[in-house]
Amino acid sequence: MKTIEKLKNLLNSEVIPDLEETIDELFYTIEKAKMASNDDKEELQELQEMHSECKDIVAEIDANNMPEDEAEEILKELLEIKSI
Repeated sequence: MKTIEKLKNLLNSEVIPDLEETIDELFYTIEKAKMASNDDKEELQELQEMHSECKDIVAEIDANNMPEDEAEEILKELLEIKSI
């Protein structure tokens, strides 16, 4: 499997669903508390930005605009983050 395919698979099967779940949980926590702290707002914004970036990467892959070396670098970074 090419690196680009591995990256797309990781994003679609793990990273994006995990981000969506975390965003939903944070929304629920904020809703339950009926207010959001600045930290909650910042975390939510960061998660939404990461989610958007991941979706953009998948769109770039689908449009065949992702060079193999860039995919390899992103995949390496994601795997490092997952191992923490």
